[in-house]
Amino acid sequence: MTTKIHATCDALGNPTGFHLTPGQAHDLQGADTLLPGLIDRIKAFLADKAYDAARRVLDVLEKAHVEAVIPPKRSRTDKRVYDKELYKERALIENFFAKLKQYRAIATRYDKRAIAFLGAIHLAASVIWLN
Repeated sequence: MTTKIHATCDALGNPTGFHLTPGQAHDLQGADTLLPGLIDRIKAFLADKAYDAARRVLDVLEKAHVEAVIPPKRSRTDKRVYDKELYKERALIENFFAKLKQYRAIATRYDKRAIAFLGAIHLAASVIWLN
């Protein structure tokens, strides 16, 4: 059994939200859940190529006047421009996941039920935030 952790972080790399999906699910399922709660509070949305979806992400961000800092997929015919310098700040979420996976129970998923696993993620994230 695999599980994908979808997370959001603020500009300082502190976690602000989590969502779990089955391991085979696409990353956009996490975006569908987490993005509506962020739209009112953000000015830019930094994400990797998996989030380069017009209807589900880009149109929603454009409608809310949020800058989409998402590199275009290689297969996209009309290449969008994005702020490459600002995209480098996406390392904050990658660093958060590296810190989160230092907790053995998270890295190996000891918990059988998703609710218990999510609770362990919240606990580890709060310790990371306090450090």
